Amino acid sequence: MADFVHHVTAEDDGMEVREIMREYFTFSSRLRNKIKRNKLTTLNGQPTEGWHRVHEGDVVAVVLPEERSDFEAENIPLFPVYEDEDLLLINKQPGLVVHPTKGNPSGTCANALMYRMNETGEHFKVRFVNRLDRDTSGILVIAKNSFAQNEITKQMKSNQVEKRYIAIVEGVIPEDNGTVDAPIGRPDPDDVRRGVMAGGHPSVTHYKVISRYPESGFTLIALVLETGRTHQIRVHMAHIGYPLLSDHLYGTERPEIIGRQALHSASLDFIHPVSAKHVHVEAPLPEDMKNALASFR
Repeated sequence: MADFVHHVTAEDDGMEVREIMREYFTFSSRLRNKIKRNKLTTLNGQPTEGWHRVHEGDVVAVVLPEERSDFEAENIPLFPVYEDEDLLLINKQPGLVVHPTKGNPSGTCANALMYRMNETGEHFKVRFVNRLDRDTSGILVIAKNSFAQNEITKQMKSNQVEKRYIAIVEGVIPEDNGTVDAPIGRPDPDDVRRGVMAGGHPSVTHYKVISRYPESGFTLIALVLETGRTHQIRVHMAHIGYPLLSDHLYGTERPEIIGRQALHSASLDFIHPVSAKHVHVEAPLPEDMKNALASFR
């Protein structure tokens, strides 16, 4: 886990350590309190209190608190596409539930992560930054500490993270690109399905045609989301008359072609929460979607 380090300049001379933390480390108040309780701040390599004053040339450093999850470890394959001390991004396979629920208490990505940590000797609290439906494949972001989680979540809320998806839809879309700007809500609180409805949450999806398969009646498209509503792509594409291939909720199941909705989170662009560098990550298209496309040719 990366340390947070600040070298005190002449402009900082005379400031208190806690002021340095607020000025240069964008920790939440909750995280600052954890750091204080666990005495994880040092001044020139020695434990320090927040009220100590700093001088030019001093070094203030913070180590984030260690935290662990306690999910049951299960030997389930994971496919990392990016990893460092703060983040792990995997290419989630279809059929894998992200987090344990009453209906799926085991066999989840969280259980797989616990097994992987036991194998690697690394331990952190599992924090999912984004969520994917069980049958949606592609990039899933896991933060290894609360700082990384908070920073990327803020980027997502301010639309600074570009999420690009690939989908196969029923029907041949005539235009090369388009935008669906339609509010999404939950018409029936007892039904998992969402829908376009007055009073729903603002939702915007941009799509672009990659390939058309007129003889089979399908289109391969790329999508970029401005918002991240539950089932957003599935709802919006069904709303304009092009439901996802084999979508059991919003279209028609086509198990002879593919056994789940043909949706894949293909790439992600964001600013790294610690290094502040641009990160671009891609996840290759899964075999079931490749096979579906091959069957159209």
